[in-house]
Amino acid sequence: MLSAFAAVTHPSWPLSARLPLLAVALLVLGGVVLVATRRYWRPWLDARRMPAEPVRAESTRTRDERLKLALWASGEHFWDYDLVQRKLYRMRADETALHSSDITVFTRHGEVPPIHADDMPLVMERLRLHLQGKAPLFMSEHRMDMNQNGNWIWVRARGRVVERDPEGRPVRIAGTARDITLSRNAEYEHRIAGEVMRSMNEAVAVLDWAHHFITINPAFTRITGYNEDEVIGQPARMLDSDQHDEAFFDRMNAELLHTGHWSGEVWKVRKDGEEILCRIETNVVPDASGERQLYVQVLTDITEQKRAEQELRYLANYDTLTSLPNRSLLSERLSRAIVRARREQGHVAVLFIDLDRFKDINDSLGHATGDRILRAAASRVQQTVGAQHTVARLSGDEFTVVLEDIDSLADAERIAQQIIDAFRTPLNFGERLEMSVSPSIGISLYPQHAQVPTELLKHADTAMYQAKAMGRHTYQVYSESMDEKTRHRAILASALRRALERNELSLVFQPRLAIKPQRITAVEALMRWDSPEFGMVSPAQFIPLAEESGLILEIGAWALREACRIMRSWHDRGLEELTVAVNVSAMQLQRGDLPAVLARILAETGIPADRLELELTESVVMANPEQNADTLRACRRLGISLAIDDFGTGYSSLAYLKRLPLTTLKIDREFIGDLPNDGDDAAITSTIITMGRSLALKVIAEGVETYDQFEFLRDHGCDEVQGHWVARALEPEQCLQFIQEYYPGSGMRAVS
Repeated sequence: MLSAFAAVTHPSWPLSARLPLLAVALLVLGGVVLVATRRYWRPWLDARRMPAEPVRAESTRTRDERLKLALWASGEHFWDYDLVQRKLYRMRADETALHSSDITVFTRHGEVPPIHADDMPLVMERLRLHLQGKAPLFMSEHRMDMNQNGNWIWVRARGRVVERDPEGRPVRIAGTARDITLSRNAEYEHRIAGEVMRSMNEAVAVLDWAHHFITINPAFTRITGYNEDEVIGQPARMLDSDQHDEAFFDRMNAELLHTGHWSGEVWKVRKDGEEILCRIETNVVPDASGERQLYVQVLTDITEQKRAEQELRYLANYDTLTSLPNRSLLSERLSRAIVRARREQGHVAVLFIDLDRFKDINDSLGHATGDRILRAAASRVQQTVGAQHTVARLSGDEFTVVLEDIDSLADAERIAQQIIDAFRTPLNFGERLEMSVSPSIGISLYPQHAQVPTELLKHADTAMYQAKAMGRHTYQVYSESMDEKTRHRAILASALRRALERNELSLVFQPRLAIKPQRITAVEALMRWDSPEFGMVSPAQFIPLAEESGLILEIGAWALREACRIMRSWHDRGLEELTVAVNVSAMQLQRGDLPAVLARILAETGIPADRLELELTESVVMANPEQNADTLRACRRLGISLAIDDFGTGYSSLAYLKRLPLTTLKIDREFIGDLPNDGDDAAITSTIITMGRSLALKVIAEGVETYDQFEFLRDHGCDEVQGHWVARALEPEQCLQFIQEYYPGSGMRAVS
């Protein structure tokens, strides 16, 4: 082969002959070299070249490690399930497997980790749908015990069929699974928090670091009137009220930045322009990045709550009728006034005011009119003393004035007289309605009379009662002697309870003279109390005590029974035509079963009903006119006569009196005393007589002391007279003797 190659390359050969031969030689040489290389050189080269199989293993290992890295980074677990052999293969994505030198990360398990029994039906249903081709992907969130140690975790599994048999049936499914326990719990908590936020009655708003709205709850819309799309991105200052200045908001923001929290009451403006008072709680929270701050603000509308609190505070401290301070607020203000006076060595005066005969006004005109009169009286007192002094209403028609910064008792007396003078002008309590009312005032002074509020009020009250005892429409300054009278009154009330048991009460009788013809036709029974401790006690003292204590029911029944018993004995002595009149109190008329009591007494004593007459004042009758009218009709049906005593001094409606079953009018002694010289009294008396006769009522004049009075009454048609000109009140035997002197046989001789 070499000699042939040399011949064709020799220069003596022509070029045209040498080229074909050269090509053939090169082909042959190449073949030889190829054979030699395969035979001799390949083993040597193979010894120095990297084996092919390890290269493939290295490539597989790299791919597995990359897969493991990807799974570890994603937090996913790879799984491969053989549906035929029911074997599960999975790759764990954890740090231990990541750093393991073992590149094979697939592990074989005989069983699928347990799935929670509550979740199993849903998992199997979704798997069935995918295997049947009705779902492109198998997806499920369920609980599994991955390590079979009783620790259930939530997983999100995804997979698809990766291999089918020749008939197209799925034989293998693979996918990933992820532990979502933490995220699911967080989502659950977030869902609960969102539901709580939506269901809260308080408005909740989240603000960004620039105090712009990020989100709100439904209560925010309900309270402020703004929808979510109207506030998101808007500054929170859009709700601020002009009631707060900039300094207020600067202090709020400064505290929020310093402490991370602010709470307080702030006025806000609703969408409709209405201002509402809100209780606000603001807390600073970091955003998701932790770099910026968010603000969670909770608003509670407390407008109605504050209004209710103010109303309760008002009701607790003010009188609802007159809007004056009540007893509670008066005590508080009086205490503060005393503290200031003690510190400044000044004086405080307490004026206790009571409206004279207001009960008669209230009973006769009704409570509605009485309330209007009280409001007018309260306004009159406040205008008189000025706004710098406290005027309070304690109860009923009782008012109290606290005078501060006065120099002496003379200042208190001067203001008390100003109040009395102010009431000389009638009170206006309605359209074209007026009423003349007078006050009685008691005065106590700090520190002369007492050092504490309760004592000052008590002493002023005591002085007020003394003013009433002095004739009303005046004022009295407290003195220690008044306490003695008060104590005496309390002791007297206690002794009165034992008076009936000890037979200390008795009756005297004052005759009544008929004018035409002149004869004694009746007597009025008057009660007397002869106490072993106090001697003779005036009816003006013990009758009010009996009414206050309720003893008047028992005492009144005794008086009725005793008067009828004595009259029965007089009838037995031949005075069958004589009538006895007995006074009845308001409590007997309203609270006692008066008709039943009278029927029982008449039956016990045997006196004819027409020989008994009940005397009632206008105020008693008009205290409860409807109820009293029914009671009086029941008495009248028994045959008993009914008389209105002290007529002309009350405030009763003449039209209403006409509807009552009355038989007699008694003219009060106040109109008789100056007859016939006083023209006003003469006109009033003659008018009453004329009115009584027009109503077919018997007219009787009380307090007749002179013949001139008797003559005037006789000339104007009065039916009967009663008074010292006829006779004083006499003991039963003396009265009987007096009557018998003017009752010889069947007739009576005239009084000279």
